[in-house]
Amino acid sequence: MTKVAIIQSNYIPWKGYFDIINDSDIFIFLDDVQYTTRDWRNRNKIKTPQGLKWLSIPVGNDTKRLICDVVIEDPSWSHNHWQTIKFFYGKSPYFSLYEDFFKEIYCSKNWTKLSKLNQYLIENISTEILGIKNTKFISSEELKSQGRKDEKLVSLLKSVQGNTYISGPAAMDYINNNLFETNNIKLIYKDYSNYPEYEQFHPPFEHGVSILDLIFQKGPDAPYYIWGWREV
Repeated sequence: MTKVAIIQSNYIPWKGYFDIINDSDIFIFLDDVQYTTRDWRNRNKIKTPQGLKWLSIPVGNDTKRLICDVVIEDPSWSHNHWQTIKFFYGKSPYFSLYEDFFKEIYCSKNWTKLSKLNQYLIENISTEILGIKNTKFISSEELKSQGRKDEKLVSLLKSVQGNTYISGPAAMDYINNNLFETNNIKLIYKDYSNYPEYEQFHPPFEHGVSILDLIFQKGPDAPYYIWGWREV
């Protein structure tokens, strides 16, 4: 059984995104599809004393382009994001442990494509910080696929010989179950409920923030708060 997840690359996504990665044998970044504005592709939330704050990468509002074609035109964003992250998380227990890792990404690399940045962050957070070693990462641009929406997903699954598709729970409302069934692909919907809380700055507790929050607060124990608690 080859378990596959197919999701657009997001900017420093929340812990549930990495939960799905950990469940997958193959994780496909679905970045040869239309870019959507006011979404997770170029932004995410962090905790501050004033409440939740968006960290947004300026890429414009043009939706007539694919995610993989979105260009980051203003290079100042990375310095601003890094300074904001340091300001609000600099005193968290494990910030110093990962400071060099993130400083290199934000301060030493020149990112011109949004999807390249997102994919790099996600893959390296997965492997280097969360210890996910058995998942293969592929961009949909590298694979041959046909059709739109669910048909494209099935085509991508077939291209990697996947027979089990892991989806987020929101897809239950619109996914074509029959299409997957007729193609002998098992559907699994991820359950995001019952994640344990942890010591988090600025109550009340918020699950739906960037993975940075969990990493800086719990360090090497972060995987427990994503999937490890289910194994106890």
